Amino acid sequence: MRTTLLLGSLLILAGLLSASPLSASPDVKTILKTADQSRGNLLGISWEVVIESIENGRTDSLNYDIKARGFDISGISLAPPKYKGNKLLMSNNNMWFYKPGLSKAVPISQRQKLMGNAAYGDIASTNYAEDYNAAQLPDDTVGDEECYVFDLTSKNDKTTYDRIKYWISKKRLVGVKAEYFTVSGKKFKLAEMEYGNKVLIDGKERPFISKITMYDELMSEDVTYLNLTKPRFEPLPDYVFNLNLFMK
Repeated sequence: MRTTLLLGSLLILAGLLSASPLSASPDVKTILKTADQSRGNLLGISWEVVIESIENGRTDSLNYDIKARGFDISGISLAPPKYKGNKLLMSNNNMWFYKPGLSKAVPISQRQKLMGNAAYGDIASTNYAEDYNAAQLPDDTVGDEECYVFDLTSKNDKTTYDRIKYWISKKRLVGVKAEYFTVSGKKFKLAEMEYGNKVLIDGKERPFISKITMYDELMSEDVTYLNLTKPRFEPLPDYVFNLNLFMK
C-alpha cells in the first residue's frame, strides 16, 4: 500500500514538473515572429535610415525615409542631393526602383547592392518567420546575452539572403547578430544589431531596431552602418504601396 502511494505521488510530481511554465520555452516560429516585430513587422510605422559606408578609406552616405506596413515598404531618398527623390517600393516580396526622369519603375532584387555592404532588402522589414525554414542550433552567447541560434534557409529566391545564421536574445527576443551565406555555404557578411528605439506593440513597450553594423568578410576594414531613427506609428493607406501611384 505504501509503495503504491509513493509511486502515485512521484507520478503526480512528475506531471506537475513537466507542466511547469518554468520549463516551457517559445516555439521557433514565435521566437522569429517576435524578433521580426522589432525589425518593422507592424501595422504602420515610419522611420528614417541613414546608411554610412566606409570602403577603402572612403566614406559615403545615403538617407531614406521609410514607411512600412506589415512586410511592404515605401521609401524616398532625402540626401545626398544627387539621389534626392529616388524611390523604392516593396510589395509581396517584389521590389521596384524609380528616380525622376524614368518613364516607369524598374523591377529590382532585394539582393542588389544599395551602398557598401547593404543590400536594398536590408532597409526593409524582415519576415524571417515566414520566408525561411528554421533549424534550431545549440544556444550561444553574444556579449553577455544568452541567445537562441537558428540556421535559416530561404524558401524562395526573392529574399535578401539565401542562408542566415541568426542569434536572438533569449531575454529581449530580438535579433542581435547574423552571419550571411551563399547557396554554396560561403560566409560573406556579418551583421550586429542594436535596439535603442522603443515602440508600443499591443500596449506593451518593445525594443525597435536603431542600428545595424555590417562587416565584409573579404574586406575586413570595410564597414557599413544603418542608423534607424525617429520610428513613429502612423496610419498608412493603401495608396502608399500602390505601384501605379509610385511615380507621383
